[in-house]
Amino acid sequence: MAQNGRSTALLTDHYELTMLQASLADGTARRRSVFELFARRLPSGRRYGVVAGANRVLEALAAYRFDDDVIGFLADNGVVDKATCDWLADYRFSGDVWGYADGEIYFPGSPVLVVESSFAEAVVLETVLLSILNHDSAVASAASRMTWWAGGRPCIEMGSRRTHEEAGVASALAACIAGFAATSNLEAGRRYGVPTTGTASHAFTLLHDTERDAFSSQVAALGKGTTLLIDTFDIDEAVKIAIDLTGPELGAVRLDSGDLPSLAGQVREQLDALGATRTRIIVTSDLDEYQIAALAPAPVDGYGVGTSLVTGSGHPTCGFVYKLVSHETGSGEMISVAKKSADKISIGGRKFALRRRSANGVAEAELIGVGEPPADDGDDRVLLQQLVSAGEIVGATTWQRARDHHLRVRDELPRSASQLSRGEPAIPTEYIGDLVAHNPFARRESR
Repeated sequence: MAQNGRSTALLTDHYELTMLQASLADGTARRRSVFELFARRLPSGRRYGVVAGANRVLEALAAYRFDDDVIGFLADNGVVDKATCDWLADYRFSGDVWGYADGEIYFPGSPVLVVESSFAEAVVLETVLLSILNHDSAVASAASRMTWWAGGRPCIEMGSRRTHEEAGVASALAACIAGFAATSNLEAGRRYGVPTTGTASHAFTLLHDTERDAFSSQVAALGKGTTLLIDTFDIDEAVKIAIDLTGPELGAVRLDSGDLPSLAGQVREQLDALGATRTRIIVTSDLDEYQIAALAPAPVDGYGVGTSLVTGSGHPTCGFVYKLVSHETGSGEMISVAKKSADKISIGGRKFALRRRSANGVAEAELIGVGEPPADDGDDRVLLQQLVSAGEIVGATTWQRARDHHLRVRDELPRSASQLSRGEPAIPTEYIGDLVAHNPFARRESR
């Protein structure tokens, strides 16, 4: 989000700045406030969600500056008045941010991000926080289901051509956080250091006079360890040519069309018969978690996933919202507030979160303390990590640590979490604390 030194301040909605103008004028802008980002429910059919984008949020926050160009745009277009422009010119977030780390599992009601500051400093962040976390977490949630069903077989992200160019970079990062091994996106490699990979498309084969010429050229350029795409013409003949050129040293072959389970079996038999027992079989072709699960018995060594991954496998957003849950009154008292629309319930009060675990480490419940932290019974895990302290970023991490964290916490879930059929979240969300007794909506959201 903050690449090339560009300000992220206008990655926002118009009404956030008009609310700011009004609150500056009436004196409420400086009231201490708590905003929380959460999902009321999981997308249909999902048993858990995965947080990704927390580190990109910190990058965006560091670049959230209203420089001369930004202020000029706001003034020239009459978005806000001069007093508001003057305030924005000095904007520096000075509050605290707590959040679930990249790679963490979330459930309905999980306080994925908690922002504590003045109303003015926090309200303007709504859109940029939601846009990053809704997108990245949707991709990571889909990716986690894919890597779970892939078992130990590596998955490669290759969906850049199916989404916005910047979304492609973010998707590659989110996928790797959820266990993908590599991406085809070179900018993701440059910007974030994720491994990149790729060899050739059908166009390269079609360019040459014969398939043998194409394979010879690729092997000469990239070595015998390369991956040859074998379904441009006749697969059986392509395998013969490939092994004739490389012998048993060919790294892999790729199948990108057809009945993949059946073809993978046929190709495996043919490779083994030709002595290429170590040549791997990689499959692509609009895969999703359901197809990956169906391919589990097939002799497949890796998966390339594109469109389904970068679009969240049917759920391109997590439904995260950003709500004011507590604020200071004119007399200086902190009170809890909540929206009470019947179909858009929120629960007032600052939240704290624990993952309740059994004695053998299996997750049992998402405990949300309202107004105070829930008590740890000795096997629980604290979920909120401090990301920003008094405006200073303190919780930055790497995608490698995020991936390691995700694989650990996913292993805590009960096995039912891996199911692809419709069902309830893998563990219930339970609200506790004195404020719950005075909030009937909290009980309605509890499970």
